[in-house]
Amino acid sequence: VNRHAQHVVQGRAGDPDFDARVEAMVTDPRCDLVVVAIPSARALTATLAALHAGKEVALATKEVLVMGGSLVMSASPGRANGSLPEDSGIRPIDSEHSAIWQCLWGERREHVRRIVLTASGGPFWAHDQVDLDSVTVEQALNHRWSMGPKVTVDSATLMNKGLELIEAHHLFGVGLDQIAVVIHPQSIVHSMVEFIDGSLKAQLGRPDMRLPIAVALSFPDRLADAVPATSIHELSRLEFHDLDEKRFPAVDLAREAARTGHGRPAVLNAANEAAVNAFLAGDLPFGRIIPAVESALQAFQGCGDSLDEILEADRW
Repeated sequence: VNRHAQHVVQGRAGDPDFDARVEAMVTDPRCDLVVVAIPSARALTATLAALHAGKEVALATKEVLVMGGSLVMSASPGRANGSLPEDSGIRPIDSEHSAIWQCLWGERREHVRRIVLTASGGPFWAHDQVDLDSVTVEQALNHRWSMGPKVTVDSATLMNKGLELIEAHHLFGVGLDQIAVVIHPQSIVHSMVEFIDGSLKAQLGRPDMRLPIAVALSFPDRLADAVPATSIHELSRLEFHDLDEKRFPAVDLAREAARTGHGRPAVLNAANEAAVNAFLAGDLPFGRIIPAVESALQAFQGCGDSLDEILEADRW
């Protein structure tokens, strides 16, 4: 976002000048807020460049914090000074992290007991009779709203919540075991924060990505009528269910990858991308996506935590 001029950068995979053009844009002195929405690992370098240049970053790309959370947060001027989440220099655009961010405005980090991420659950969580190995691409992509094939499959495997858990861990400075996932089919409660006094804060609203985008762009203000207001009657039948981690082990796998670190979150992310692509191409059963990711993690020997080593783990 540039207050004085619009910069449009177009590129494709393999374009040797793409990354250089992106870096030039996000470090331009006329630019004060950078929205990161480039998919895949290539967003990491651009995000770090923007933060090192002192820009505010509105972050929509999961891979950035999953792969390089410690690098990214240490590059954030606010976090380096121990500031609260609203002052960290990174504004989350994911609806779940936007919800947590809003719940933490004005709060102290030491008062947080845990974070609760909500998940729609995808098409299979309520149907334990479904054989996941026999799930078709059409069935996996059967979601209430359009998110693109990769994210929709991640929603069905619950890997999206595993990736979001790692993001929340870095973004809000909360321990991995202080982050829980619950199934909330209505997708009205976008996530919650529980405090040490027993109180619970939640951000509610219709599932409309225009709201978290508007919050990130306008902070600390709010844009009037960014989305239609939520009717109180829509809140009368909210449901919450425990996640069956035995049937959907992606969340626990992501938590363990983040706990052991040393490039493993990057491997988790990249292996999942490869496995999802193989499923979409008809080369891998749906039920083998998460076991394939686990096999990659078991085969990986670990690495250092520099940017080059993380990018090499992604390539590996």
